Amino acid sequence: MPVLPPPSASFSSSASPPPRAGVVAALRAAGCVFAEEEAELILAGARTPREIAALVERRVAGFPLEQVLGWAGFHGLRIAVEPGVFVPRRRTEFLVDQAVARSPEASVVVDLCCGSGAVGAALAEALGPVELHAADIDPAAVRCARRNIVPRGGAVHRGDLFDALPGSLRGRVDILAANVPYVPTDEVGLLPPEARDHEPLVALDGGPDGLDILRRVTAEAPTWLAPDGCLLVETSEHQTPQALAVFLEAGLTAHLAVSEEFSAHVVTGTRH
Repeated sequence: MPVLPPPSASFSSSASPPPRAGVVAALRAAGCVFAEEEAELILAGARTPREIAALVERRVAGFPLEQVLGWAGFHGLRIAVEPGVFVPRRRTEFLVDQAVARSPEASVVVDLCCGSGAVGAALAEALGPVELHAADIDPAAVRCARRNIVPRGGAVHRGDLFDALPGSLRGRVDILAANVPYVPTDEVGLLPPEARDHEPLVALDGGPDGLDILRRVTAEAPTWLAPDGCLLVETSEHQTPQALAVFLEAGLTAHLAVSEEFSAHVVTGTRH
């Protein structure tokens, strides 16, 4: 939900309790396209008038709604989201659906570049009892992911890609979901302010062509996948030919799935 630069007037937390109309007006003035819906979520999530005012003030200042509320809806779940952590995108639900369709009997699942851990949490909910691991290089993401992964029996590790994972997982992973950063470096500045200013650069910047992290993940993935295990990554439409080629070079059978509904492109690689 995009937001424009905040107006000069502030929504002070010391003000009298704001009525619904006042909340909507403040959000609309800040450029929030879905002001009415956001107002309902803020009013439902705050316990006191002071909290309402504080949440509106943060939203008007440009913070992502999910970071303001402390949660994001994802694949039917309420995922905890903390300030400074990548907000899970609805389009990534398509990656979850592809993973479940490809490996419905999966018993070992890894959520690499996990951010909040939304993908891993959704896979655990969809598949039932699994051995679940998530990993990220960013300490804020790891802290947040533990809130979403540990209650589902999983473990969260901090480190650079596969370096974070226990060595005992080599050759055993049925689903390796890697929602890697794929925005080309020169295009990061074109992202909406919510992402550019309030999400970690490490979760957005994919290098000169956006595929640096994808290449690193794909190169190592075959040694971690179980026989018939699959690697799934999200990418943009114009990057898919290169991404498919990278998968093939790594010895994986590559497949592209596209969702018009979510404007999502998922490349899946299977080890045989």
